[in-house]
Amino acid sequence: MYVLIVDDEAIQRTLLSGFLEKQGYTVLQAESGGTALALFMQYPVDLVLLDHRMPDMNGDQVLARMKEQNPLVRVIMITAYGAVDTAVRVMQLGADDFLEKPVDLTLLLARIRAIEEQLQITFDVARVQEAIDQESLPVRMIASSPAMQQVLSLVLRAAPAPWTVLIQGETGTGKELIARLIHQLSSRKDGPFITLNCAAVPEGLFESELFGHEKGAFTGAANRRRGVFEQAHQGSLLLDEVGELPPAMQAKLLRALQDKTICRVGGEQSLPMDVRILAATNRDLKQMVTAGSFREDLYFRLNVLTLAIPPLRRRKEEIPELIRFFLAKYGSPATFDDQALGQLVKYHFPGNIRELEHILQRTITLSRTPMISLRDLPPEIREYRGISGEGDLTGRLAEVERQLLIEALDRHHWVQTRAAESLGISERVLRYKMEKLQVPKKN
Repeated sequence: MYVLIVDDEAIQRTLLSGFLEKQGYTVLQAESGGTALALFMQYPVDLVLLDHRMPDMNGDQVLARMKEQNPLVRVIMITAYGAVDTAVRVMQLGADDFLEKPVDLTLLLARIRAIEEQLQITFDVARVQEAIDQESLPVRMIASSPAMQQVLSLVLRAAPAPWTVLIQGETGTGKELIARLIHQLSSRKDGPFITLNCAAVPEGLFESELFGHEKGAFTGAANRRRGVFEQAHQGSLLLDEVGELPPAMQAKLLRALQDKTICRVGGEQSLPMDVRILAATNRDLKQMVTAGSFREDLYFRLNVLTLAIPPLRRRKEEIPELIRFFLAKYGSPATFDDQALGQLVKYHFPGNIRELEHILQRTITLSRTPMISLRDLPPEIREYRGISGEGDLTGRLAEVERQLLIEALDRHHWVQTRAAESLGISERVLRYKMEKLQVPKKN
């Protein structure tokens, strides 16, 4: 990774440069804003460590010019003047973080590695989207939020592996879509993708659904029937709602996974199995293991690679894009005015993306005009008062950001380091955002 250090103090540049070169980074140095901009145009700079006060131009000006040339560049502002107004200004201009002099090198390295990870995630997401577009895959992914970008990065790395993947998430978050994407990005993409909803199979038919049966195996078995394992041969099998498997079937599934063979109901011959298992659930399997309702050995067999799909309330920035996607999907000319869109964004969506889709279907069907206003929304949306919907776009986005901060802090019992990590930002940035958005500190 190319790191550009911009500081008018030679001692500071030498200190930072020597430290980062020892960590394996390619380092460029500039003693002024003008020199920095020239180097920025000449080299593929990924990260800039930018002094805030320099003789020819200040850090704000350099940052603005760099963002004009490359909006994706990552910048850490370094300043001896750590006032909140300075922090707010540089963050609004697009800085990723800011540090005070003298620079804590351990903290700096942690920040750089976090940014490096974010850059890799961005690259992974671009590769997934490119694969979807180039190969015309039958999936479409909206992943503008950091939480979903992390998921797609994990998908890209998990797809080529042969291991079982456990996909966890609330109802309606898109677990099956993620499973299909894993299959399509794997070496098994030309094989079948078979889904079995474990919650929809009567207990007495589970074994037949999984492994198939021979003719005459039981009353009503007029013909031989292949189970989902055979149907998914050389492909992928998604066991949806795997937490609903009865205890007896958990043992038989475990044996099939261990031996990589199956035996049809009423049959005597073991059949080799060439299937990649994907499992999805909205239940906490680890808690079920503790309660004794799910086999621990099966849990560890399924939980080789884990993907946790975030609920829609933790990725609210994607709601406008999801709305546009669904309207295009249905060929609807409808548009949402600012009030209606703001109300949808602040709603908590317990049913996640599936609920959003159903709300849109209902709204565009019953609305008398293509322009959807607040009064056209269902009562549970229209009357929701989680956050105020008043104000311009900047104000509403600030309210959404404030709610996201509060939700992250609540999830982590107001431990700021953990909340910041879950949001993909530093603790310092979290603190300044809390002050800026007037998020009260909880004692």
